[in-house]
Amino acid sequence: MNDLWITVRNMSWNLTHRLGFADVLDILIVAAILYEVMILMRRTRSSALIKGIILLLLIVGASSFLGLTSLTWLLSSIIKNGMLVVIILFQPEIRKALEKMGRSTLFGKGNRKAAGQDEQERIIREVIQTALDLSKRKVGALICFEQMTGLQDVIDTGTRVDGEISAPLLENIFEPNTPLHDGAVVIRGDKVEAAACILPLTEASGVSRELGTRHRAGIGLSENSDAVVIIVSEETGTVSMARGGQLFRPLHEEELRMILEEIYKGEPSRLMTFFRSLFRERRTA
Repeated sequence: MNDLWITVRNMSWNLTHRLGFADVLDILIVAAILYEVMILMRRTRSSALIKGIILLLLIVGASSFLGLTSLTWLLSSIIKNGMLVVIILFQPEIRKALEKMGRSTLFGKGNRKAAGQDEQERIIREVIQTALDLSKRKVGALICFEQMTGLQDVIDTGTRVDGEISAPLLENIFEPNTPLHDGAVVIRGDKVEAAACILPLTEASGVSRELGTRHRAGIGLSENSDAVVIIVSEETGTVSMARGGQLFRPLHEEELRMILEEIYKGEPSRLMTFFRSLFRERRTA
């Protein structure tokens, strides 16, 4: 334990007496890594583990101050092997982070944008019509739009379609009691790549109990990638969007159009206005 305090004291002295450009850069990089780790673990079971580790450090400090030699030795031994403990405890989160890096555009093709303004507008109209029609009939749906993070592993879990995006095709896929209705559709650019795909369920603890498997799957995919997921509730007909681990609902026609225009036309300014309006009362996840 004394070695730990000596290390902390030396680090503090170096920060106040030997701080240079390389040190500042080093600190900023470490801070950025820690921030990303915190974002990754936000609202998951890992947050409880982090609290446990902090409590463990406090107990070590208290036991050392009180002279509890055996307890200090035991806990210090655990801390000295901390890297191995962290890998064991946070194995799911580490795997998720590595998978996310591996599916990034550095290794994948990313989203292929639809060619031509007329084709973009046609796709937007078809998807909006699909969502509204399914909503009126209370037919459940999961429509995933691949972005920069490749979704090939998700596509491989379903049935390949490779069809042109159209309302009749999408509505027929989600029609109850049909072979492909149970699962998600993945759209890559201007193509329906696959249907009946299996999505990972969210591990977030703050998700409302009112939400079913369909919404949890949409949130789960948005946690593991930058995909945009449009969800139609089978119970209420409500149209929602999952993005970045957040669920936004309900979506109306104009809001849905803004999302699709951001995907296909690259108009983020309107989408940011949309997000600000949602934050007032609609963020539920």
